[in-house]
Amino acid sequence: MFKSSALRDLKKLPRPIQKQIIQKLNYYVASGQPLHFAHAIKDHSLGEFRFRISDYRVLFDVDEAHGQMIVLAIGHRKDIYR
Repeated sequence: MFKSSALRDLKKLPRPIQKQIIQKLNYYVASGQPLHFAHAIKDHSLGEFRFRISDYRVLFDVDEAHGQMIVLAIGHRKDIYR
């Protein structure tokens, strides 16, 4: 599940990067254990976890009650943590 701000972030990226990020997210979710590929973020105001996909980061939270991953932001590694 994507927040509207994360979808806007994704649409701003070049088409090949969008495709790469979507494919990786689908792969992580299909594995059955997406948190195996994630890293915890120390500053929880940005989100709980992140995926590293090339030079881009996908910040997300996990809604354990519903078993969903909520994508909060997507951006280049030099800009995403600001």
